[in-house]
Amino acid sequence: MKQPLAYIHPEAKIAPNVVIDPFVTIDKNVVIGEGTRIGSNATILEGTTIGKNCNIFPGAVIGAIPQDLKFAGEDTTVEIGDNTTIREFVTVNRGTKAKGKTVIGKNCLLMAYVHVAHDAIIGNNVILVNSVQVAGEVVIDDWAIIGGLSAIHQFVHIGAHVMIAGGSLVGKDVPPYVKAGRERLSYVGVNSIGLRRRNFTNEQIRDIQDCYRMLFQSSLNNSDATARIEAELPASRERDEIILFVKNSQRGIIKGYSPGVGSED
Repeated sequence: MKQPLAYIHPEAKIAPNVVIDPFVTIDKNVVIGEGTRIGSNATILEGTTIGKNCNIFPGAVIGAIPQDLKFAGEDTTVEIGDNTTIREFVTVNRGTKAKGKTVIGKNCLLMAYVHVAHDAIIGNNVILVNSVQVAGEVVIDDWAIIGGLSAIHQFVHIGAHVMIAGGSLVGKDVPPYVKAGRERLSYVGVNSIGLRRRNFTNEQIRDIQDCYRMLFQSSLNNSDATARIEAELPASRERDEIILFVKNSQRGIIKGYSPGVGSED
């Protein structure tokens, strides 16, 4: 249903059963998949592709040009996967020549006032709670949950199944399967409850905990700790993912928590 009070560019490609509320603006070179709803006063700009069964709430702006002074008008895109919900006043910017696109995966929830900057790559089943601010070229892997009012520095990588406390300043990479919190942001344990909800076995969770005991609760540096994990712990998908994440980190990973450091407790 295409509301007559909405502006829809004639070159936009919109599936027949998309619902478009009044006062929506949809630019050229936009694709919107079946079953999606676009709420009142949302703005969908050039270069945006939205998948099937998405729900875009009022006031969202998707596909605006990057807030990057190096952007020179190059053709770039925003891609949003199926079954994703984007709540009120979320902003998602197009990519730049760095990656060419900003991507949000399937089954994601971006709560009100979230900002996703240029060239960010967000995986599937990710939740960004109210007012999370994601800088350019951030990577957030599947199933991560980022607490409200958190700010994520440019180029940071957040691993799969991570949970980050609300109000966090994320300046270092956060490896997979962990909980992170406190000031400064630190490892505070394995996200065991989230992993059980996603059908990880007790054995898998114990193996992950063993990896992080060596990484965060020993006196070894990261290189020595990953070498020891590789030498002493049995090979598994989770172990190998942790090792590769740490070895490939560009910004360095968060530290283990030390009582009394950076805390008022």
